[in-house]
Amino acid sequence: MEIRNFCIISHIDHGKSTLADRFLELTGTVPREKMREQFLDLMKLEREKGITIKLQPVRMEFDFSGRRFIFNLVDTPGHVDFSYEVSRAMKAVEGAILLVDVKKGIQAQTLSNFLIAKKEGLKIIPALNKIDLEVSDLEEKRKALANLVGALPEKVSLISAKTGFGVGKLLKRVIEEIPAPKKEIEKPFSALIFDSEYDPHLGIIIHVRVFQGEVKEKDICFLYHQKEKFEAKKLGYFLPQKVEKESLKAGEIGWIATGIKEPDKVLIGDTVLNFSDFQNKKEIFVLPGFKKPTPVVFASLYPKNPDDYENLVSAFKKLHLNDSSLSWQEISTSLGRGLLVGFLGLLHLEITCARLKEEYQLETVVTLPTVRYQIELKNGKIIEISDISKMPPLGEIKKILEPFVKLEVFLPSKFLNEIFSLQEKYRLNYLNTQSLGSDNILIEFEAPLSEIIVDFDDVLKSKTKGFGSFSYQLLGYKESD
Repeated sequence: MEIRNFCIISHIDHGKSTLADRFLELTGTVPREKMREQFLDLMKLEREKGITIKLQPVRMEFDFSGRRFIFNLVDTPGHVDFSYEVSRAMKAVEGAILLVDVKKGIQAQTLSNFLIAKKEGLKIIPALNKIDLEVSDLEEKRKALANLVGALPEKVSLISAKTGFGVGKLLKRVIEEIPAPKKEIEKPFSALIFDSEYDPHLGIIIHVRVFQGEVKEKDICFLYHQKEKFEAKKLGYFLPQKVEKESLKAGEIGWIATGIKEPDKVLIGDTVLNFSDFQNKKEIFVLPGFKKPTPVVFASLYPKNPDDYENLVSAFKKLHLNDSSLSWQEISTSLGRGLLVGFLGLLHLEITCARLKEEYQLETVVTLPTVRYQIELKNGKIIEISDISKMPPLGEIKKILEPFVKLEVFLPSKFLNEIFSLQEKYRLNYLNTQSLGSDNILIEFEAPLSEIIVDFDDVLKSKTKGFGSFSYQLLGYKESD
């Protein structure tokens, strides 16, 4: 059977999960009578909020022109807070469908995800979704997306994930345009860990993409960076529920039960090898790891019941297994013992607290979010604080530095004056404007992160009637005003 590994990337609410649902139906992976909306969104929170939070792999099989294909699809989140999940998914695949809502057009995460995919060297298939809706400027939107990816307008697929229109043709493009993975089965086993989860019986279950060789049940494996040895107790693939099989070979995406019970022994982005190959110094292939996500928002979390403190620490260790972006340190204040936690954004904070309640029955008290400041003291020392109450006396401070970001705001040009009216309130320093076609523009600002994390998203949506969106990249620390 031939393999195609791909993901779906787009801005939030452009139809990724619905398109994944249609693929599952089309390939017969999920019988129509068992189908529900957002099938790959396994977390209750995802279905409640209507957004994808965790990347979720699924294997589909399909016959086309007398050939049998295995599709490994990774559905990905679209919110800016979870962009690290998207970058992890792209390490495991050869191609991506870049999906754009035809009504909303190119938005913030469309561009940032496209740039990640391009950097990873993925084959990109552009598609306009929701064409069952009435749109007056369809061809303009098609040209804009074609210009972004450097393709002819006719190479932009027109689909409706809701009705299924064009989905079969899109899957055919996946077969014809996305390259098959290299079948380097004879080489020493090497796989990339792109996610993990915890099972009370099987220990840590790692989600892997096998790049070369083969791994079988009972094989003794080795985590290269963590220098940890384990036996592959069970392994298999995702439907999206776990299905066992005897081995995983080069090109496949699947899972391995490690039996490891300590959460800090597994590192997302590590390379899994055969221990014998490592010992015998065979020509092993160590994969480049992921760039560790940088927390940008900090808040202190305390258990409502002080007796739950140890349970809170244990829960965070387990959450960290499939959310490697979480970072924390133990603290003790007037509110009691708690954790100072770093998040990727406010939604990430909200989701984490909801998961603590949903999955671990832990109610928490959360302080107001803040950023991490660098304080340069007159004695030459530099300290970092994320709690303003820990600020040294003003007489000891030479200067205060705070994190700045490059802010990219996407909106229809008719709202241009609305965004510039926010400059003073949010300390936005204008950098550049560029046209994206179809009357949409991208405006670049430099801004303090502390101004963006609280209510900028809500205000932008209000000022632009829901059409504005933004993304940002950290620039580093600069002196505050």
